[in-house]
Amino acid sequence: MAYRDMNQFIELLEREGELKRISQPVSPILEMTEITDRVSKKGGPALFFEEVEGHRFPVVTNLFGSDRRMRLCLGGRSPDEVGREIKDLLEMEPPDTLWKGLKTLPKLHQLSKFFPRKVEKAPCQEIVLKEPDLGLLPTLQCWPEDGGRFITFPMVISKDLETGRRNVGMYRLQVFDSKTLGVHWHPQKGGAQHLRVAERRGERLEVAVAIGPDPASLYTATAPLLEGIDELIFAGFLRGEPVEMVKCTTLSLEVPACSQFVIEGYIEPGERRMEGPFGDHTGFYSLQDLYPVMHVTALTHRKDAIYPATVVGIPPMEDSFLGRATERIFLPLIKMQMPEIIDIHMPAEGVFHNLVLVSIDKRYPGHARKIGHAIWGMGQMMFSKIIVIFDREVDVQNLSECLWILGANIDPKRDVFFSDGPVDALDHASPLPHYGSKMGIDATQKWPEEGFNRPWPKRIEMDPVVKKKIDGIWKSLGLE
Repeated sequence: MAYRDMNQFIELLEREGELKRISQPVSPILEMTEITDRVSKKGGPALFFEEVEGHRFPVVTNLFGSDRRMRLCLGGRSPDEVGREIKDLLEMEPPDTLWKGLKTLPKLHQLSKFFPRKVEKAPCQEIVLKEPDLGLLPTLQCWPEDGGRFITFPMVISKDLETGRRNVGMYRLQVFDSKTLGVHWHPQKGGAQHLRVAERRGERLEVAVAIGPDPASLYTATAPLLEGIDELIFAGFLRGEPVEMVKCTTLSLEVPACSQFVIEGYIEPGERRMEGPFGDHTGFYSLQDLYPVMHVTALTHRKDAIYPATVVGIPPMEDSFLGRATERIFLPLIKMQMPEIIDIHMPAEGVFHNLVLVSIDKRYPGHARKIGHAIWGMGQMMFSKIIVIFDREVDVQNLSECLWILGANIDPKRDVFFSDGPVDALDHASPLPHYGSKMGIDATQKWPEEGFNRPWPKRIEMDPVVKKKIDGIWKSLGLE
């Protein structure tokens, strides 16, 4: 099902026992984070803070902090089911007969339903403030050494001035003052490319920030889509119906009409300001650095607006479930390019980009190294600091099994390989910002063709006849 807006999603979560209302006044300065952190670490509910000290709008956190809530976000489907649906759509082949052409028509019609639809009136513009004050928003300071208060769950929308292509991404925004924001655009992101184009032309770049659209659209802002794919078309696919869009009041950009708040503004070419520190999803503070400055021209919002925020820090937290959904949704697409891949897992302990576990159907000598280098060449997978490749029988979802096999199967000098290239901007260990080394580990069984001439031992397994016999008498043993 497509949720009309975030309000409807919150109502559903409350009916399903997935949301807890907090009536006691709580400060957005550190206190909400401490409460949310404790709850999210236990796999607890979404939190609705009804009374926010110093502000009139309520705050909701931990919206996607469980596998069940991620399923609800996706209309009741699991991320694996969504991945299979995407694969089914992308596997359409050009028809070579009339009959095949007729069979593809339903899919083509389905695709056409996903494109955003423009509307003239929108809930997000019930209140329009042309003299905006960002202090109206109950933004959070999450951690003690943060550089200030941040918008942590935004959809940041921009367009390439030359191609007209839209980019939607989730980039934190530091509130500098009542009318300016710091935009944390990493150089490899789509929005940063739009700014490079604008600066080359010596022009301002329009930027719109949608806060609190429908849940599928909000998730889409985090998705690692290929450059040139419109995130809002993908949101339409997840929803099963198009996202309604409305033109901003001071910009040419469009934003999801159902948003809770919209910040409109622009970035001047060449203008930078020191942003941060910020307690990030790595579990460490990201360092101060120079980032673009957004000047706010308008703030619009719903009369009954709810402010959504996410809290990141030492894992596991809410972003672990968003990352897990992304892993499962995009696995079929990765397998379409590399069909020898069996499964991929990015455990929360590796904060997505620090550790990637891969199982493969090994087919030839050096296959594991080929997979490692291929993954580094795939979009945002280039940030993967450590990739470990296992044989197909290893369950990469089982971290304990992976560590056992990793320790057993590798000769460090032979099986560890390195690559230099782009690294995540939040990697504080690299010798240079944005550039460093990545490590691959071949934990597969070694073949004679790879220079290994000793016998490879078998895993210990019990005789199946004995296992079946013990299964039959197990209850009578009184050991349960």
